[in-house]
Amino acid sequence: MKSYDVISTRANRIDTPDKATGKAVFVDDITLPGMLYGALLQSPHAHAKILSIDTSEAEKLPGVKAVITAKEAGQVKYGVSPARYDETVFAVDKVRYVGDEIAAVAATRLDVALEAVSRIQVEYEVLPAVFTVEDAVRDGAPQLHDEFKGNLCAEVHQEFGNVAEGLENSDIVITTEMKSKRQDGAFIEPQGCIAEYDNSGVLTLTSSTQVPHYVQRTVAMVLGMDIGKVRVKKPYVGAGFGIKASANPMELACCILARKTRKPVKMNFTREQVFMYGRARHRFHHTITTGAKKDGTLMAIKHECWLDGGAYTSFGIATVYYTGSLLGGPYKLANMSYDGYRVYNNKPACGAQRGHGAVIARACFEQQLDMIAEKIGMDPLELRIKNMMETGDTTCNDLNMSSFGMAECIEAVRNGSDWDKKKGHMPPGKGIGMACGFFVSGAGYPIYRSDTFHGTVIIKLTEDGGTALVYTASAEIGQGSDTAFAMIAAEALGIPLENVRLASGDTDMGVDLGAYSSRQTLMTGHATKEAAENVRRQVLEVLAEQLNVAVEKMDIRNGFIEFDGDTPDFSALRTRYIKEHRGWTDNPDSDRLTFKEASRIAFLERGSIVGTGKYKPHSLGGKFKGAAVGTSPAYGCSAQVAEVTVDMDTGQITIDKITDAHDCGKAINMTSVEGQMEGSISMGIGEAMHEEVIFDNQGRVLNDDLAEYKIVTSMDMPRVKTIVVESDEPNGPFGAKEVGEGAIMPTIPAILNAVYDAAGVRVYELPLTPERVFHAIREYQERHKATA
Repeated sequence: MKSYDVISTRANRIDTPDKATGKAVFVDDITLPGMLYGALLQSPHAHAKILSIDTSEAEKLPGVKAVITAKEAGQVKYGVSPARYDETVFAVDKVRYVGDEIAAVAATRLDVALEAVSRIQVEYEVLPAVFTVEDAVRDGAPQLHDEFKGNLCAEVHQEFGNVAEGLENSDIVITTEMKSKRQDGAFIEPQGCIAEYDNSGVLTLTSSTQVPHYVQRTVAMVLGMDIGKVRVKKPYVGAGFGIKASANPMELACCILARKTRKPVKMNFTREQVFMYGRARHRFHHTITTGAKKDGTLMAIKHECWLDGGAYTSFGIATVYYTGSLLGGPYKLANMSYDGYRVYNNKPACGAQRGHGAVIARACFEQQLDMIAEKIGMDPLELRIKNMMETGDTTCNDLNMSSFGMAECIEAVRNGSDWDKKKGHMPPGKGIGMACGFFVSGAGYPIYRSDTFHGTVIIKLTEDGGTALVYTASAEIGQGSDTAFAMIAAEALGIPLENVRLASGDTDMGVDLGAYSSRQTLMTGHATKEAAENVRRQVLEVLAEQLNVAVEKMDIRNGFIEFDGDTPDFSALRTRYIKEHRGWTDNPDSDRLTFKEASRIAFLERGSIVGTGKYKPHSLGGKFKGAAVGTSPAYGCSAQVAEVTVDMDTGQITIDKITDAHDCGKAINMTSVEGQMEGSISMGIGEAMHEEVIFDNQGRVLNDDLAEYKIVTSMDMPRVKTIVVESDEPNGPFGAKEVGEGAIMPTIPAILNAVYDAAGVRVYELPLTPERVFHAIREYQERHKATA
């Protein structure tokens, strides 16, 4: 195995000093001269016609500089996917959920803006509303969008192989349902932005976004501007988890206000508005039927899912496809069908959240694998190994496993958890369970149909020599991508990490599709590596000319030039370098030629040394409808073992330990990989145990703060053992692929299987509140008594 100097180490994150000292600048830390403050008017009704809007009283208030409604903002429709643009900046004819945007104000102070918003008079005709999937699809139900009859946002119908025949030939057929609840991303930083419109007609939006590129496109489209006149910058961001992966109405309103007033405008969501905006995990209702042979061979899956989508589409089309497509692996399975339905209703729209679309489907299916194993008397771990895909395999829906260390992950958690000693030997009330999962390393295609590169990177060497400046439009949102790219650049160039400076998150720096679908390490990392290799080649070409040594006879490593064979006389180059730096105190005195010297000489010969890199995947997937969703150049995979204690008298569950193994291809920064694994586990535990956005009967969120919406804190985390498995992904930079989202996949089903092992009950509805588990235990005990 090749040795590396920078990657596969435990490098300090390059953003740590700023974050640790409080110098990191987030959107809300920014104040600009002459800045105005914006505020939104949002609907108090879940469903109502807008009869009239009177802004005159708001406009009279001293300090108010602009008031805008749909009249000023226009009616250009936008959204995430062009296949379903169904939003406008402000409601035009009617509002569709509590929180739907109606107007915005810019004023000299925030309190003035809020007061102005309260003075806008809106006359409504309240309409009947629907808040559940069942009510929304009922005959005669109120319709949210005229063009989508029956409130059906999107539906998917797919079959691969012959499911009926597969089930008919099965010895065991199991059907179960799984219900989850809507979740919130619960990031620490609410969305915020500042828009500026300068005298040359350039609009600059600074936003806490995951996707500067997509926001840039949406702003240009909605405001009718040349995209070259729109710049989006991302400062430090306090996490996103998918919810910040598209343009939001606040950003668009802020841009319109800035253009109208010709002054900088700042806007922020409150925590209440974060919940009102939504765009996080859907509520799912899965029904899955799985067939298997007596020897454990999986034969077929029949899958139906209904998605509670809210008022607008957001990522919904991708979500409804992902929900089915990612059950095609990681097991060998010839026959699979899927029927998915995403339904509109009068609640905030749902979108993408960590593990987009696939988390609850995996929770349902992985429980069924344990049920099959129990019926045939096979260890559930062995059942999974028996059916596991291998590197080079392709799923029935055309997802190719170019690297796949799942079997190694299973063995790692087997050993790391002492599975063989514990399974079947736990004391009463204690249980152990396991599950597997996998996820994409970046969506194979852009959200909009395009041949665009998914990422471009520029690396420029400083003209004085020795430092590499890396420019990328990628989105560091706390996951450590900036550090990963700096490490990739340093490794590919052959210089120490401290000689790399990186800037990111600015659309002026190039194209990057952003931080979603676990894409950046593989995709932007690939472009970074190519740019670094481009620069490296230019430097070595100049050395080859100067020293009369073939390029292939030289290398750069740890900041020094290495020669294959005798070292040539480079004294003339050193003399030239020192001449360029008279009076400097750090001139080289090594007996080896340094990269600083070589890069300076390269500049003197060729001018600025600039290398570019780019990436887009090769052709992926099948030709069937929806084949683009789920395709990826690589797939990360993971296995987890959960150990729990269940109080049989109260239903209270304590998670004692999680053992997690994840195949990330090649770990760029080992510490960051482990941190992403732990973060996924934390979010999975929260969704399994207590996360649920609760609404009243008028469509208002009741638990719209982090006191009542319970997320996992450090006090709630069990002991976690992380095991990094490396499989050397051929399509990734230095063999790397995803870890950010795939690690959440096994968490919920591993906990559910452990609860069954501890208490003898299967729970098919999340979250696992003590009340829900208590009633399940009591029902089980009563059934057991009746049959005793």
